[in-house]
Amino acid sequence: MLSSFLYNFLSSFVILMVIFIFQTVWLFIDDLAGKDLDLAIIGKFLFYYMPTLIDKVLPLTVLLSSILTFGTFAENYEFAAMKASGISLQRGMRSIIVFVSILGVGTFFLANNVIPAAEQKIFNMRRNIAKLKPAAVIVEGVFSDIEGTAMNIKVARKFGEEDRFLDDVIIHQKSTTNLNTTVIKAKTGELISSEDSDIIQLVLNDGYYYDEMQRKSSKDQKKKPFARSKFETYIKNIDVSSLNDQDIEQESDITTDKMKNVFRLSKDIDSLKTNNIKQVTAFSKNITARMGAFPLKMVDSLKNVDLKKAAKKILPKKIDTSFNTNDITTALPIWQRSQLMTKAENTVTNILNTVRGKKTELNKRYEIYNRHILSLHKKFALAFSCIILFFVGAPLGAIIRKGGLGLPMVIAIILFLAYYFIGVFADNYAKKGAWHPIIGAWLSTLIMLPLGVSLTKRATNDKGLMSIGNVIDSITAVFKKKKESN
Repeated sequence: MLSSFLYNFLSSFVILMVIFIFQTVWLFIDDLAGKDLDLAIIGKFLFYYMPTLIDKVLPLTVLLSSILTFGTFAENYEFAAMKASGISLQRGMRSIIVFVSILGVGTFFLANNVIPAAEQKIFNMRRNIAKLKPAAVIVEGVFSDIEGTAMNIKVARKFGEEDRFLDDVIIHQKSTTNLNTTVIKAKTGELISSEDSDIIQLVLNDGYYYDEMQRKSSKDQKKKPFARSKFETYIKNIDVSSLNDQDIEQESDITTDKMKNVFRLSKDIDSLKTNNIKQVTAFSKNITARMGAFPLKMVDSLKNVDLKKAAKKILPKKIDTSFNTNDITTALPIWQRSQLMTKAENTVTNILNTVRGKKTELNKRYEIYNRHILSLHKKFALAFSCIILFFVGAPLGAIIRKGGLGLPMVIAIILFLAYYFIGVFADNYAKKGAWHPIIGAWLSTLIMLPLGVSLTKRATNDKGLMSIGNVIDSITAVFKKKKESN
């Protein structure tokens, strides 16, 4: 039984991994296609990406291989022969249970050590691929930034040897203030470079040069002056010395929650929590001070103060103090009252804008905090999911009594899609703080747990997937009770 399970497990794993790799190529087609990348670089990218597919491939592999194995045994009446020999289903599953348990431990090791390292490699490669060959950065039909040049370029078509000839070129040149003040348009262009030179010449033909002129006077600047010139040939030199030495696997200091192991995540979760509390506390004190709010003790001490007498001492004598204590503005002249109300309105508006801006920042901070908790628990949930999905697939295969790649494959895909999409929705809700990240990490696995327990009990007791007789008896009993009550 173990040898049959291992055969189905390994074959299913290889097939599913190939399918998901092809899906990965399609997912990152914009990063890989049209960049003149060597096959070795693409191969490295896919190799580093393979461990990150474990969270999708491994649970589906366990589910499918268990359904295939036990479905084939049940279809060939081998379970009946085992039971006739006094061997129970649990005893027959014992060796596979040990293997799946070891697999769960190995999955945790992958999730804790291998997958974070692979995520780091993928992040660095995606970040550096565009810098490897500057000429390859230019993508047809979209604006492409060229690192280190403060410019982006869009072309309608690339053609010729090494895509050196360009059609319909548009260039946005950024100023020192990072604004697009210069626009260059040309019908055709050509990239001229040499292996011994750090300069790429961009030769543009038959075009226009637009430049927004910066004036010192604000009055002149409101007129939005610009200069326009037509050219037959315009040569633009691009310094790529900082790009030619770019290493495709150069490491960066940027790390996300997916690039950290359990120890690092636990440490960063405590740091993020403490920092978020400090941010909220400091912001609350700042807003309280800006609003002029009083501490509760001071408010209590002011309850018995006569506002009229206090106003007579503080305000000028010319101001009429016969006013309603509920509205202190009636003591002021109309022009001062208008100024006071305008200032109060501006203050409140500024405070609200500050609160809205800080709310966005704090939501982002807490989303990062939630992501760390989610990543921490997903490492454990992935290991347990392999064990739980085995106890879903194995008894299900024994119940449906069907081997091969027909019905078992359909059932496995349906169950896995339910498991996967529940996990995706739970992740999204947890990241946004709709519910606790621990629930988001464990929800799909916990939903499969009672299903596995129920199916295992039914398979042990030789019951079908659904007993129609029991359902009919229950419905009949309900109608019988209603008839007796009438």
